[in-house]
Amino acid sequence: MGAKLIDGKAIAAGKKQVMKVRVDAMRRRGVVPGLAVILVGENPASMSYVKGKIRDCKEIGFYSELIRFPETVTEEHLLEKITQLNGNDAIHGLLVQLPLPNQISEKKVIQAISPEKDVDGFHPINVGRLVTKQEGFVSCTPAGIIEMLKAIDVPVAGKHVVIVGRSNIVGKPAALLFLNLDATVTICHSKTRPLAQYTKQADILVAAAGKEALIRAEDIKPGAIVIDVGMNRNQAGKLVGDVAFDELKEKADYITPVPGGVGPMTRVMLLENTLIAALRQNKEAAH
Repeated sequence: MGAKLIDGKAIAAGKKQVMKVRVDAMRRRGVVPGLAVILVGENPASMSYVKGKIRDCKEIGFYSELIRFPETVTEEHLLEKITQLNGNDAIHGLLVQLPLPNQISEKKVIQAISPEKDVDGFHPINVGRLVTKQEGFVSCTPAGIIEMLKAIDVPVAGKHVVIVGRSNIVGKPAALLFLNLDATVTICHSKTRPLAQYTKQADILVAAAGKEALIRAEDIKPGAIVIDVGMNRNQAGKLVGDVAFDELKEKADYITPVPGGVGPMTRVMLLENTLIAALRQNKEAAH
């Protein structure tokens, strides 16, 4: 019997419906959640991601602003704009689409965003809040992974979670989220040898290394839950993940597809973070 698909697209659509009802109620009270997205340059992938984010905002009734700068924008000019948006009461969430050109410090840009508007969850203060289990914003992809597991009623406490990848955006915050939910967590990375020794132990495997077909059927145990965060283009130009999907679907219990798995959940968690930011900034209960 093959693995059951975790349909991120369907789960995200359900969350959007619930949020839209709440946004409609907020609008009647005169509060419209607002998201500002800053895009630098003409990177096609970044432009596509941003277009999707703006479309999502429109779909559920958010106010959104797209601020575009040329590739040649100075760091000073970009930081000035962030400061301006930090002080704009109509903007509750603010993000700068990464990557940025070489003349701009990604670290400075992330730190310039107000932690209360940092809906990407990248600011060191929000990361610190995650470490210490305090209220803050969590990076959207890891938050989306947890929501997917909740949607299929998979308890995390006591499970062995193996994460392949240690990025600040996915691997590290995912490890902290799972740890905060009482899982036992192992983080693997490019220097882990042999990788399969660890992935075979996983009750829940999160593949977030950015390498096509890194995880094969022989690298997991029967009945594992596989969350594929990878977004790679194969030789035919098709979007594929970090796991050999056709092999693993015969051995895993649950598996996420690429596309249609983690991607839609990442986008919907950005909306949820923005909604929470609007509620907090207007002194309303966020939950």
